Amino acid sequence: MSTRTGSCLCGNIHYTINADPMAVAVCHCRNCQKQAGSALSIIAVFPRASLDLTGDLKVFEDQGTSGQTVYRKFCPDCGSPVLTDTPAAKETDIIFIKAGTLDDVSDLDPKTHYWTKSAQPWLQLPDDAELLHEE
Repeated sequence: MSTRTGSCLCGNIHYTINADPMAVAVCHCRNCQKQAGSALSIIAVFPRASLDLTGDLKVFEDQGTSGQTVYRKFCPDCGSPVLTDTPAAKETDIIFIKAGTLDDVSDLDPKTHYWTKSAQPWLQLPDDAELLHEE
């Protein structure tokens, strides 16, 4: 098991995770694209209990492509998206970390791609990508 650290852009939010990622995925839904200001969002999944966060996040309550409520949590000062949470994630004791906020991302290798129907046409997905929720 490894210890990972991360923060928002301005440094007012810091976190430590005492676990290895359970999964790393790429989301191509339009809401993640808009939140990230990019073509996609890379998300690392961790056990909820492994997260120790300092600072106060602001929450935007969204509705995901699947129809479930999505809590997009971000730094109120710099706007960096830090966490994504859902009722299903709470029930299964996991939390979604916006991978770009991790201090070291060099070992992350996302193979699962969600909501690829919304993927930008100029973005080529890897040949070995596992495509889920393509609708």
